[in-house]
Amino acid sequence: MYAIFEDGSRQYRVSEGDVVRIDYREAAAGSTIELPRVLLIANGADVRIGQPTVAGAKILAEVVGEARQKVMIQHFRRRKNYRRLKGHTQRYTDVRVKSIG
Repeated sequence: MYAIFEDGSRQYRVSEGDVVRIDYREAAAGSTIELPRVLLIANGADVRIGQPTVAGAKILAEVVGEARQKVMIQHFRRRKNYRRLKGHTQRYTDVRVKSIG
């Protein structure tokens, strides 16, 4: 059994027990969050496709932790004495899918 859900204009394909990195949410580790925008649920030959979402379907996930990714942006023009260095840290939340229903 697997499902496809949407979060932050991105779509994820998950099964029960999978760990997924989604956009940051303020939730403590160990807490449960609900992901309501389920686009497709497949259980063997039984496939339910939403228009745009599957009615009454939701994914329950447990927050595993939080991750950060540092990105460095550098601009450089040769022979012009032009150098710029900027950094950005993007925060993510890691969740483990508990149930699809």
